[in-house]
Amino acid sequence: MAMLLPSPALLALVFLTAQVTPSTGSYKCVARDFGHDSVVCECNSTYCDSVGSARLPGLGRYSSYLTTKAGSRLEAGWGRVKENGSGAGLKLSIVAYQKYQKIRGFGGAMTDAAAINILSLSADAQDRLLEEYFSKIGIGYNVVRVPMASCDFSTRLYTYADTPGDYNLDNFTLAPEDVNMKIPLLQRAQALSPRPLSLLASAWSAPAWMKTNGALIGKGSLKGQPGGKEHKTWAQYYIRFLEEYAKYNLTFWALTTGNEPSAGQMANYSFQALGFTPEEQRDWVALDLGPALHASSHPRTHVLILDDNRLLLPHWAKVVLNDVHAGRYIHGVAVHWYLDSLVPAELSLGVTHHLYPEYYLFGTEACSGWSPLDRGVKLGSWDRAEQYAHDIIEDLNNYVVGWTDWNLALDQTGGPNWVKNFVDSPIIVDAKRDVFYKQPNFYSMAHFSKFLWEGSQRVGVSANQETQLEYSAFIRPDGSMVLIVLNRSSTVIQFDVEDPAVGYITSTAPAHSVLTLAWNT
Repeated sequence: MAMLLPSPALLALVFLTAQVTPSTGSYKCVARDFGHDSVVCECNSTYCDSVGSARLPGLGRYSSYLTTKAGSRLEAGWGRVKENGSGAGLKLSIVAYQKYQKIRGFGGAMTDAAAINILSLSADAQDRLLEEYFSKIGIGYNVVRVPMASCDFSTRLYTYADTPGDYNLDNFTLAPEDVNMKIPLLQRAQALSPRPLSLLASAWSAPAWMKTNGALIGKGSLKGQPGGKEHKTWAQYYIRFLEEYAKYNLTFWALTTGNEPSAGQMANYSFQALGFTPEEQRDWVALDLGPALHASSHPRTHVLILDDNRLLLPHWAKVVLNDVHAGRYIHGVAVHWYLDSLVPAELSLGVTHHLYPEYYLFGTEACSGWSPLDRGVKLGSWDRAEQYAHDIIEDLNNYVVGWTDWNLALDQTGGPNWVKNFVDSPIIVDAKRDVFYKQPNFYSMAHFSKFLWEGSQRVGVSANQETQLEYSAFIRPDGSMVLIVLNRSSTVIQFDVEDPAVGYITSTAPAHSVLTLAWNT
């Protein structure tokens, strides 16, 4: 489909005359239509739309933030809380005494590809992009996943210890990608953030000389057995990574036991992987990683197992967490969103939570455009925004405490990616024009990341009748309430929100929309 694009002169005029909403300090979206079912918002070195600080009005009023297929992007509004409902029929009742999990946070991954794309922009445009994710006026990301060495979203294959037989890791060294790109950007993100970022490390593959197949890619696992020299060296590799990043004042909240261990058990797998069965992962944590971390200068770093698709639950958790020797070193279970449609959330996430309530569930990777049937970048895809919002709500309603997107930024092809595994991202960079586009799913993420602060706790919410709306409610650390509503249907749905502590909010969910309501109690 041909794209109708404005002239450079017209775009400049749009940027210069873009309206600021004085009441909220928000800046409006400069919309661009690339021929899909919605629009992107274009940002440059001097201008980017923003919802601002999103302060709540006083008691007796509520704030609303609306994003729609039709083009609204975190459109701010407010209204009065009333003593009685409108009689709309549908009523969502807040049940504040029903309390569930507390939120850890939301974010994305600082891959090599993300760093390359961010740094391809001018310095001022880089600042705008990082502000959109991490600053007070941005969308509140507080989690950043950091690959340990290369992954598919790198331009080459490498680890930090590629010298064969280097069991003492004498030649361990961070890569130029870390020192020159990822670390400086993480430092800038941290400087912009009003709170400490929760960094999360994941490794894709051990060095080839430690592996059964002698390669970073394909089917292969660590040589020997847990407790053996390869397994102990691999555990020390994690410790060295934490130590090296700490030299740059970057400390990690958590690490995972390895990205998608099931991939490394598949023949002809095309990019970096390290195979583990749940039994091998259990024993490696118990004998090697756990003791190494406990004895290191980073004993408080959390350990998350699995880091793979939720269809492997609850079996994987049962194998690992039933072992007291492994379980004492573990804090949570990390899940990816791929193939979520193949297994109901309540049978994977829900069962795992009820079996092991002391371990939290955390989403560590998701992206659009990964499926062969729906591949790569789609600028302005609303369907992908709905997929994000649906999956996040489903996860939150099944005890997940956070949700991490994949690449923070990609180019218009969905890369760079050395194996051509191109996907989509909430921010797409056009380096030639020194602009970046915020996709509809950027705003999907915002409806959660900006309003569900760390420490927010999910509470009960019930509907008085069947509805197509999807929803989740939370009480924030300051006592304010947040309700997030997704309408994937093609009809407008009116509803009342009943909060016994304050009264009724009458609201409307437009067709194909995400709506966040927030109010003081």
